[in-house]
Amino acid sequence: MALQLIQPSDDGSASPKTDKTEKLGSDRSYQRLAAQMLLLIAQGEFKLGERLPSERALAERFDVSRTSVREAMIALELQGVVEVRGGSGIYVTQTSSTSAAPAYMPETGPGPFELLRARCLIESEIASVAAETRKDSDLDRIFSALTDMHDNMDDKEANEAADQLFHLRIAESTGNSVLLQMVTAMWAQARGPVWTKIEHHFHTPDLRMASHADHQRIFKALLARDPIAARAAMRAHLERVIGEFAQAWR
Repeated sequence: MALQLIQPSDDGSASPKTDKTEKLGSDRSYQRLAAQMLLLIAQGEFKLGERLPSERALAERFDVSRTSVREAMIALELQGVVEVRGGSGIYVTQTSSTSAAPAYMPETGPGPFELLRARCLIESEIASVAAETRKDSDLDRIFSALTDMHDNMDDKEANEAADQLFHLRIAESTGNSVLLQMVTAMWAQARGPVWTKIEHHFHTPDLRMASHADHQRIFKALLARDPIAARAAMRAHLERVIGEFAQAWR
């Protein structure tokens, strides 16, 4: 029997994998789309100071997902070709030298949404396992990271470090070193310029507060040794983050 992969959709809800979401894989469709947009801007289809079509319109035109459009726009913003104005849209800021710009985005790692979807699948199962394997000493370390998140709510870097440690401690509590290595590797990949820029737009104090509440629910499920609740809480947390990052700029 064929296995149908369920992935979070652009609004953060779960939906069957489609041809469009499949294009978000290792072929880096957002990089190809950024290159196409560079060419169109250089050819004058989109002029200096002009607002680009909506994410939905671009997704339909190029037959990609809206999250792929989001990543491509971030890539172009990093090159200084466009400017993202929250609540207004995306505007062309460079045209005359665009033709000299590289027709690719020098980002070798996965895009933010590709990475978050992978984390959603993998870390949800890890949380389920951890609920059954964790020791009291593991809970102490997980709770310590949770406390650090709360105490550093107004310090983005410190809060992010505690957030990462929270997830690593959960993986560590499974007693499986491979799972810990996987989570460590996924977090390490969330350091590229595209990821950093998208966080600049969407990582707010409100998002940190919501994430802390999510983590409290995950911890509660681990404390109760409830693998089903732990899986659901971790999935809901990461799907919510995907939904936050996928909100339209206009």
